[in-house]
Amino acid sequence: MEFGIFSQMHVPPGEDEHSRFMREVDVAIATDAAGFKYNWAPEHHFLENYSHQPAPEVFLSFIAARAPRIHVGHAICNITAPVNHPARVAERIATLDHLTEGRVEFGTGRGSSSAEWGGFAIPDAPLTKEMWQESLEQIPRMWEEGPYEFEGRFFRMPNRNVLPKPFSKPNPPMWLACSSPGTFALAGELGLGALCFVNGTMDDVRPLVKSYKDAIAKCRKPVGGFVNDNIAVTSQMFCLEDGDEARHHFSKAKTGKFLEFFFKWLDSVPRPKGMPQSGPVSIPEPTVEALEQRTKAGGYMIGSPDEVAASIQRYEELGVDQLIYAPLTMVMDQKLVLKSVETFGKHVLPRFDKDPVHRTTRQREAALASRAA
Repeated sequence: MEFGIFSQMHVPPGEDEHSRFMREVDVAIATDAAGFKYNWAPEHHFLENYSHQPAPEVFLSFIAARAPRIHVGHAICNITAPVNHPARVAERIATLDHLTEGRVEFGTGRGSSSAEWGGFAIPDAPLTKEMWQESLEQIPRMWEEGPYEFEGRFFRMPNRNVLPKPFSKPNPPMWLACSSPGTFALAGELGLGALCFVNGTMDDVRPLVKSYKDAIAKCRKPVGGFVNDNIAVTSQMFCLEDGDEARHHFSKAKTGKFLEFFFKWLDSVPRPKGMPQSGPVSIPEPTVEALEQRTKAGGYMIGSPDEVAASIQRYEELGVDQLIYAPLTMVMDQKLVLKSVETFGKHVLPRFDKDPVHRTTRQREAALASRAA
């Protein structure tokens, strides 16, 4: 099991963007020191309060320069042509791959909000899937071929050599954002890592993990240069040596308010059963008792090192390869956030992640060795 963080750039009402950016940087540096292997950043546009992170390539390059071991991941880069021309995506990913000497994780997607795709004059959600598919197939070609040309439905490229070519061979690890059941199987069929963005319990995640693992086991022709057999699940973690203290602080962190922003903006993400399927929602803050129960059942990981580790163990047994936490999708004193990172890194992380090399690096190297043989 490996661990990452999600640099969401959530800006709660009453706080300012600049302080939040600087806090995200501080947390990223702390997680690198604590042994976390990945720092993921989304790409979102126009989503007030929920995420002020429209330029992950800029943010992640800044993090990579200050955190020397961590892999920097796009979760996701919107590769629909009206938002980001595929050639520009290929150029930026390859450039960052060189500057980090192979520490880039290329997560792809098509956006989760009508506010976003509508802001770029894309008329509807189904069209974004077709745009994503076209770009996904072409970006590896741009990395491999020189010169390259393409006449497609959503973009065209005259005969050009797209430069630079990636530092990583055959290419940086490729991922897909997944929230609906069919997308998990699709990620596996294409040989992509699955970034699981599902608000639910372990029981909700279990069939999705199985669907992905069944599909990727059969993948023989990945869309990228190698099969990235990897499923990463997002969750919440807050770990202090005193579990009751951890739950007390987390229960007052306005995580319910963050989820309200989530459901307000991300109107293409399926809502849990029992929740209104459209319109605004009101989500109460979790009680201390609810946090304890949810940690025991799987879902959140809030409590002492032993309590958090017990929850992680269940995910490991499920076949999850990475857990991603979002330390700043709440209102919390920065000292407590950093204390949680330090506590987790000292008492929990070493129990599960004993390999100093990243899983994506191992898989890439194995694919190259297999080719050479």
